[in-house]
Amino acid sequence: MATTAWTRRHVISLIDFFPAEYDTVLQTAASFREVLSRRTKKVPTLQGQVVANLFFEPSTRTRSSFELAAKRLSADTLNFTPGNSSLTKGETILDTAKTYLAMGTDLMVIRHQQAGVPQAIADEMDRLASLVGVLNAGDGQHEHPSQALLDLFTICTLLDPERPRLDLLADKKIAIVGDILHSRVARSNIWSLTASGAEVHLAGPPTLLPQLFADCGKDRAGKLFLHWNLEPALQDADFVMTLRLQKERMTQHLLPSLREYHQQFGITRDRLKLCKPNVKVLHPGPVNRGVEISSDLMDDPEFSLISQQVTSGVAVRMALLYLMGSGKA
Repeated sequence: MATTAWTRRHVISLIDFFPAEYDTVLQTAASFREVLSRRTKKVPTLQGQVVANLFFEPSTRTRSSFELAAKRLSADTLNFTPGNSSLTKGETILDTAKTYLAMGTDLMVIRHQQAGVPQAIADEMDRLASLVGVLNAGDGQHEHPSQALLDLFTICTLLDPERPRLDLLADKKIAIVGDILHSRVARSNIWSLTASGAEVHLAGPPTLLPQLFADCGKDRAGKLFLHWNLEPALQDADFVMTLRLQKERMTQHLLPSLREYHQQFGITRDRLKLCKPNVKVLHPGPVNRGVEISSDLMDDPEFSLISQQVTSGVAVRMALLYLMGSGKA
């Protein structure tokens, strides 16, 4: 499976991932994609290990994907629901994590609305000299590594189904459109895509795409560009990734209206005419139909990779759990 020795105990951010690590994840995920196509979709690689999904924030896709990935690897799973937990009685997040550690947990998948919580739990596990690996499933406005890796896998398998790898994206133009400021998905994708040597073009209203994002492109293999108009970002793009517009931003007066946002930055068939003829569209979900992307375009398999992203998510998360847990198997 993996072509390079895996040394990471935790996966919190992609900012310091090396190209060889991306390729290891991609090639391991390709192996598990083949497993998922079989009649018997289970392998015993993590049998006897415990994966705890500690989701302090609501989630459907990510949580279900991690749970299924763990079960496909034959691991035992524990699912945490904050509303029915001791957090309501005053227990701290670190105490909750240590409780799961005491139960024999080997891997913790953490999602939290505040940035830094997965890192804090990883630091506590290291301080306790445990061998528990921590995987960030999305924290605040920080990062969402597994989503960016499944996006990368979706694109690379389209370009080379047999051997997905990072260098396939060198010199490709990829547009990321929408609420960049509040998107942990965008941040992780910026790190992974610029590591590949791709041209990454960010587009959004000035209130949702501040100039400070230009610093993310420094000292990276690829190039990063900022646009406050959609057209230059889409011009000759190979891939377009549109982000969920978080409607709660409307109360912060960052946008005049959803209709105006769609008129200026919504992805439609007409706007895709600016892109390469074989352009593909991605969206991490959940989708606000008719806001970030037109409903007909979202359901068109000629352009949309959205369903493939969901499928890729299980294989990629199997790969991450396997790589992080195989040393203890």
